[in-house]
Amino acid sequence: MLLRHAIGAALRRIRLDEGRTLREVSRDANISMPYLSEIERGRKEPSSEILAGICAALGLTLLDLLNEVSFETRLADAVVVDLTAATGTVTAITSASASHAPEVALAVAA
Repeated sequence: MLLRHAIGAALRRIRLDEGRTLREVSRDANISMPYLSEIERGRKEPSSEILAGICAALGLTLLDLLNEVSFETRLADAVVVDLTAATGTVTAITSASASHAPEVALAVAA
């Protein structure tokens, strides 16, 4: 995962968790709405000044954002298996990379 993708995903998740629109955050960060959208989609690599403005608009510090980016990268490496959809048995889950085993999350319906 590229850093710009993780940053964008974290910013979008935080913005949506706060119930804020692109328009609101872009206005508060003093950047254009299309540019913020491009950042959130991982298509643009913002400068540290732009990131600082977005963080301020979201009530975050840059350190808060980096912690969220760390969370996003761990999510990207995780494997999720939905056992509610399984019709057979799951015998093994293996990683394509032997040097970096992913986290495994299991979802089971009650």
